[in-house]
Amino acid sequence: MSRWTRLLSGCTLVGAMLVAGSPEAAKLVVAGRDGGYGKALALAIGAYEAANPGIEVEQLALPYGGLYEKLVINLREKAGGIDVVMLDDTWATEFMAKGWLAEMGEADADFVAPAVAVSRYPYPDGTLYALPFVGNVELFAWRRDLFEKYGLAPPTTWTLAREAAAVIDEKEEGVDGVVFRGVKGNPIVTGFLPILWSFGGRIVDEQGAAALMSPESLEALEFWLSLKEYAPEGIETYNSSEVRDALQQGRVAMSIELWPSWAPSLDDPAVSKVAGLVEINAAPGEKTGPAPMLGTWLLGVAADAPNAEAAKDFVAFVTSPEMQKRIALEVGIPPTRASVYGDADVVAKYRWYPNQREALMNARPRPRITQWSKVEAILGDYLQLALIGEMAAKDALAEAHARIERALSR
Repeated sequence: MSRWTRLLSGCTLVGAMLVAGSPEAAKLVVAGRDGGYGKALALAIGAYEAANPGIEVEQLALPYGGLYEKLVINLREKAGGIDVVMLDDTWATEFMAKGWLAEMGEADADFVAPAVAVSRYPYPDGTLYALPFVGNVELFAWRRDLFEKYGLAPPTTWTLAREAAAVIDEKEEGVDGVVFRGVKGNPIVTGFLPILWSFGGRIVDEQGAAALMSPESLEALEFWLSLKEYAPEGIETYNSSEVRDALQQGRVAMSIELWPSWAPSLDDPAVSKVAGLVEINAAPGEKTGPAPMLGTWLLGVAADAPNAEAAKDFVAFVTSPEMQKRIALEVGIPPTRASVYGDADVVAKYRWYPNQREALMNARPRPRITQWSKVEAILGDYLQLALIGEMAAKDALAEAHARIERALSR
């Protein structure tokens, strides 16, 4: 047993620092993302190797599509060349249902509950097949100074947000009321989901059948389309870089979507004209409470991992509170441990972390279906057709529902 991992005979897996022993000598192969997530893994790998001299860890840092393809081929063919896998929570249902991941015991109570739920199959309370590594959650940003200037109520509901957007758009020269991503596919869907959910709409029901065509979904779509009036010209082509730039340059009052990796630059006066003026919190509610979208990345162990026990030990180490804090402070990757969001050192660096924790606690995952990528592409196409005025909201919704229904039946 490693000094970093303890499997309790009851139901708890704790990535705690123990004092005795270390895993047997082994070489672990970890397949994960590139970019910031890759840097976080590299930091953890270095620390793990230092704590376990008998272990060598090889890191495969891959882009999103390349990682998915490599994992599917390797795990499907039982090639046995990978020990630890990093996966988007939208892949989890497929990987777990097909028996590609090893069971992980249980997660302790310090993990954020919605992130643990997507680490299980069946969702949300089945067997644990992974531990949550990256606590990504969709956030909402708004200019506190402009709301105070015009005596506007904080945007706790989408209706209040739209009312504020209208006022600021009209009265504040050079500032649009709201911004969002209008590019079809994942970007446009991601921004729409918290609105859809908070109006009571859904894409599929509990049985995995298409459920998009409903009065609640139509109301949500019509509301979302109404925001275009207060958005920058050309919103249909806006993606992440345009949204971030509009926020940092002070050209918008609100963004319906902000991700944790975007947030630090807003407080950096070297690049931001609104440093300290932007509030960051969970998306507004409407008919239901806030329903921000969960974007968790998980760490699991391949079912045919050559070094399964050492791999589980590594996963526990990387997701331990100590390592999660270090990764947050040194790389800026959001943790999945509730305790880290309240840590004084972390909050001193990221003032919005208590709000981010609240958003995570209320976050909703994308539908737990194996066909999510197809469903997302269909919905994204029709959302943009409605946004550019090529289809009426009701027609776009009905056609999207019909195509999703066909996709789910295959």
